[in-house]
Amino acid sequence: MVDTNFDVIIIGSGPGGYVTAIRAAQLGFKTAIVERAYLGGICLNWGCIPTKALLRSAEIFHYMQHAKDYGLSAENISFDAAAVVKRSRAVSKRLNDGVGFLMKKNKVAVIWGEAAIEAPGKVVVGAAKSEAPKGALGAGSYQAQHIILATGARPRVLPGLEPDQKLIWTYFEAMVPDRMPKSLLVIGSGAIGIEFASFYRTLGAEVTVVEVLPQILPVEDAEISAFARKSFEKQGIKILTGAKVTKLEKMPNAVTAAIDDGRAAPSHLSSTA
Repeated sequence: MVDTNFDVIIIGSGPGGYVTAIRAAQLGFKTAIVERAYLGGICLNWGCIPTKALLRSAEIFHYMQHAKDYGLSAENISFDAAAVVKRSRAVSKRLNDGVGFLMKKNKVAVIWGEAAIEAPGKVVVGAAKSEAPKGALGAGSYQAQHIILATGARPRVLPGLEPDQKLIWTYFEAMVPDRMPKSLLVIGSGAIGIEFASFYRTLGAEVTVVEVLPQILPVEDAEISAFARKSFEKQGIKILTGAKVTKLEKMPNAVTAAIDDGRAAPSHLSSTA
């Protein structure tokens, strides 16, 4: 019979959730963690880790293109987009498996499904849309003295700019492209937006970044932001600050964006698949 009573239940297995679960178990609490999609959460599976793997491939490709600068010789430099993505996913999978190992090692029960708190101390878990890892508990009703929410973040959908998974991407699609776009418009210049801009530009796409605030990387120091902007523009990335996308017009293989930068008439920019 499955034991459904715990001292602590944590909802969400990202860096906040799984680290908390480990520590709670180490302190002697009977602990469970609920996850509906990926152990390790967005950061490990679709954010920080796989983007760094993509950027590493782009960095090496850049060095190979400039081998002469290091007294080296390399010819017929090219890349395999599918292989670059495959490596990135493999890095995330390895760390995902590592989180599962840590849960088992620290005797943290993994409950697979989507959680809802129905009453104080009561967590009801519905069926998951993804395959559960081996040994995970499934849908059902669970009790806990303490419930910790660690549900993380989701992509923000802007009105009129709704993603279609083909021409308008969120970071999910940008992480696993089935092709390299000829041109790309990145809306937002936070860390994630700039990482994608740098990756795709290094692999040959024409990239434009639109930021509504006066500087890129808006949470960073102004001096750092200015230095980064010069570096990215040197790479060939076009950056528009104090600007916003007001409208998108979709065609079969391209999107045209109307960009308002405070001038009399909005400019238009096309991104091509």
